[in-house]
Amino acid sequence: MVSSRADVKPFLVMEILEEAVAMQRAGVDVVHFEVGEPDFDTPEPVKEAARRALDRNETHYTHSLGIRELREAIAAHYREAYGAPVSAEDVMVTSGTSPALSMLFSALLNPGDEVILSNPYYACYPNFISFAGGIPVFVDIRPEDGYQLRPDAVRARLSARTKAILVNSPANPTGVVLDGTVLAELTQLGPLVVSDEIYHGLVYEGRAASVLESTDTRGAAVLNGFSKLYAMTGWRLGYVIARPELIRAMQKLHQNFAISASAFVQRAGIAALTETAADVERMRRTYAERRRFMLDALAGLGLRVPVVPTGAFYVLVDFREYTSDSLALAYDILRKAHVAVTPGIDFGSNAEGYLRLSYATSIERIAEGMARLGRYVADLRQS
Repeated sequence: MVSSRADVKPFLVMEILEEAVAMQRAGVDVVHFEVGEPDFDTPEPVKEAARRALDRNETHYTHSLGIRELREAIAAHYREAYGAPVSAEDVMVTSGTSPALSMLFSALLNPGDEVILSNPYYACYPNFISFAGGIPVFVDIRPEDGYQLRPDAVRARLSARTKAILVNSPANPTGVVLDGTVLAELTQLGPLVVSDEIYHGLVYEGRAASVLESTDTRGAAVLNGFSKLYAMTGWRLGYVIARPELIRAMQKLHQNFAISASAFVQRAGIAALTETAADVERMRRTYAERRRFMLDALAGLGLRVPVVPTGAFYVLVDFREYTSDSLALAYDILRKAHVAVTPGIDFGSNAEGYLRLSYATSIERIAEGMARLGRYVADLRQS
């Protein structure tokens, strides 16, 4: 018998991925549009930094907040990129951004505290909040507003129990970049603004503002990491920027439950921040080409993208003409067309009837996947 605490909803994209992998083991060629993972190799300077650290036998515990040099590099990055007054004392390094989310909400929330977030949302957010004893409170975001989170709608959901407002820009699943004025207005509402900035740097029109351009760590906390921008998903390295008392509370949780992030991986993180600008720009340009290719292909198939994504590597596609059950549709496409996609319901009720497609794969594979999807949709239209 497992505890009620462990009774969380499955992460549906992983369920789809796992069936797709099983099909591949059986010899089926599957095009992967489901998982949000860069297909690039980690840049060579990052791997070389890890090799040097291993040669120096940096294989032991580090400070629970992370090695000083990495924390200083993260702080310097936020000062240089955003003009944010961040110091190393404001930073805790973790084994990925997901553990940072878990520790942040565990340190921040008392039972019954509320966290406001958009609907659609990244699939795991409500689980992090609920697991920490909090209550997710949803604000619908809509295509007609460009999937922007409206501060007046957030204000209407504030209560005496509201502890935080959670935002994600560029956003998963919509690929939308929040307007900097929206972030600034949210910081004026009172609760802590928790900003997931994991897709920063992957922007193809305009720029992504950091919440720390509008306030300091008294009004906001930032979550970020190395997985997406630096193609380091398997390295498991993230961080949180927050006010000192919140950092201290999370540090104690980290000491008990994780001790520290991997020593040699932290050295690799320094190289990612300081030695990979050309690699990052090459990957960003490639994503931009893939984005345009996928959007054009979807238009050619007569499939509607209500809001053109300008960041991350996702397209949220409207399939409501064909289904009110996006999970069943995703499995049907996988089994019949051998294309893996993510059901919109994974991201909340406001994305039901949609499918999320990732363009973190080659143009050749995107072309093949679009051809297969085109044949599937043609069959749907004839049935």
